Amino acid sequence: MHKQALAGPENSEPRKPFYRILYVQVLIGLMLGVLTGHFWPEFGAALKPFGDGFVKLVKMMIAPIVFCTIVSGINSISDSREVGRTLVKSMALFYLLTVLALMAGLIAVSLIQPGAGMHVSVSTLDPSVAAKFTKQAGATGFADFMLHIIPHSFFGAFADGEVLPVLLISILIAFGLSRAGDGGVVVTKAVASFSHVLFVSFGFIMKLAPLGAFGAMAFTVGRYGIRSIGSLGLLILTFYIACSVFVVVVLGTLARLNGFSLWKTIRYFREELLIVLGTSSSEPALPGALRKLEQLGCRKGVSGLVLPMGYSFNLDGSAIYLTLASIFIAQACDIHLSWGQIAAMLGLMLLTSKGAAGVTGSGFVALVATLSVMPDLPVTGVALLVGIDRFMSEARALTSMISNCVASITVSLWEDACDREVLARELGQSGTVTAGTKIAEAALVREDKSWISTTQPAA
Repeated sequence: MHKQALAGPENSEPRKPFYRILYVQVLIGLMLGVLTGHFWPEFGAALKPFGDGFVKLVKMMIAPIVFCTIVSGINSISDSREVGRTLVKSMALFYLLTVLALMAGLIAVSLIQPGAGMHVSVSTLDPSVAAKFTKQAGATGFADFMLHIIPHSFFGAFADGEVLPVLLISILIAFGLSRAGDGGVVVTKAVASFSHVLFVSFGFIMKLAPLGAFGAMAFTVGRYGIRSIGSLGLLILTFYIACSVFVVVVLGTLARLNGFSLWKTIRYFREELLIVLGTSSSEPALPGALRKLEQLGCRKGVSGLVLPMGYSFNLDGSAIYLTLASIFIAQACDIHLSWGQIAAMLGLMLLTSKGAAGVTGSGFVALVATLSVMPDLPVTGVALLVGIDRFMSEARALTSMISNCVASITVSLWEDACDREVLARELGQSGTVTAGTKIAEAALVREDKSWISTTQPAA
């Protein structure tokens, strides 16, 4: 009777007024941000701390949420070989999608040729723009990249807030708890309890999402101005076309082959996608997306592993940007690249695209990292893109976010770790679920019923 009391209110709760729905509030924040930045550009540019502050608040929660989700998820899988299969299938899918994303950018820029006829002289480009981002580019070799995954210390991974080192520690701790026997029970319950607290706290932070989206959009429009799009408008249009084709054709086909609808999936994750649009970063959407994947019937041990991995290994928006921006620079500077040079560049981008985190501007840093080791293209060419990069970062983050959600559902279905009936039912609904406190509590009841029942007083 007690479990029914917990589950009952979710269905009987009256529908919220539209203005209290998170994605509506975020939409209002975005529109107000555009208007503020356009009509009061100096004031709009000064609102940057609102967007930055919201992203920093969310990033503060990412590492512990990923840790708790992966530890409790893997610990719930009885067969450790399933984790290995999930990792292999995920990486295979990620690299396939990355190759297709690189090809999408290459085809789009080759057909539309947005840089043709610009005749830019390399000597006139400002080298200080590239120099500022070269230090951020980080490791470009495979060995350096793999060593970067290993943190300097256990707590250092959480202090840096990077997903991959936290992912490594989470997998090690999860396997340790699964082999610790009774000694790991207390830790397992503590992790589940801490996870509950984190998601409830995250629900409070998400109430600030409209303010963060407002500040970020006001800064973008106020700082760069809508008129700045004009000179390189064809390049921006080409990029948006490439991203749209990749989402509709590649991800739509992947979803259809696995028996679910891409459009319904996008609608279901619309709150997270609007937050990504407003902040130009996919990180604020990670905790909410993890919860919604569970609500779709995906087992936490699989989806909780695939989605965080995707944030470093499946940044398809950045992959499209890398090929498109590189070929654009070549076209603008009248540099002819042979097919062999293009093939070598694509191979290099398979690595550099994995080093781009899901934060604002990381795609631009990855581009600098790619050009720094490409003798055929001038790294100073990034000066052509710096003024419009903010307008392109939104599409990069949105494309990567949609791809990671689709990939997580797909791998869960491959592993028979997703209830197809629940998936069809949830995607068929309106999808007005939020990442707030009530959803976190309801999800906790579903995933940890046995633990909750032991902590409740006897009826």
